[in-house]
Amino acid sequence: MKIAKRFYETVSTGPVKNGYGVLLDGRALKTPGKLNLIVKSPNAAKLIATEWDAQTDQIRPETMPVTRLVNVSIELTPLNRDKLALEVRQYAMTDLLCYRASEPAKLKERQAELWDPILDWAAKQGIDLKTTDTIIAIHQDEKSLSVIEDYARSQNDLFLTLFVHLIAVFGSSILGLAVMKKRLSGTEAFALSRLDNLYQIEQWGQDEEAAEIAKTLEAEIISLCQLLEA
Repeated sequence: MKIAKRFYETVSTGPVKNGYGVLLDGRALKTPGKLNLIVKSPNAAKLIATEWDAQTDQIRPETMPVTRLVNVSIELTPLNRDKLALEVRQYAMTDLLCYRASEPAKLKERQAELWDPILDWAAKQGIDLKTTDTIIAIHQDEKSLSVIEDYARSQNDLFLTLFVHLIAVFGSSILGLAVMKKRLSGTEAFALSRLDNLYQIEQWGQDEEAAEIAKTLEAEIISLCQLLEA
């Protein structure tokens, strides 16, 4: 893949019609599909601008998670909202937090200690999911599944995109929801999603390549979660 060279000197932000935009040498930044890149808050625009300003001689999209997510929210999400909401529901049907280890006892206890409080919190939000320590799929309560699907549908395009992305990384709609509602930080949810991996690392040691992938994913989650504050 051809890597583009940095073609601009200055990066700034400013109000535009329907929101805030990012300017490269005074020209409005657009999405790869040439749509106007507009966000609802000045702080969100600043997050994008910071990524563009941090580019050196070459533009590396892999170092720009906020920009990439915003591009998706503008170009793809509006046409796929129903599909994304159903994806959230499907993740809840087989949520990571609901499928527990039957052994070893130490891991099973750790899952209960760290995951149960999050499921208890979710139940208070109207999402009461059952757990199992077998491989047999659980039939979750349809009302609970509808609550989390409705939450997804209530989000604007940017937050719906973020919600689905978090869920995909965590393998858990409940962890994604906990981050969106600020019950957990992105770092906390990421650690909870890797409980099994962390246990295996304790037993067998760390794989350097896997560790680097996890580090990159965590850094991306931290960057994206800044949108919740913006």
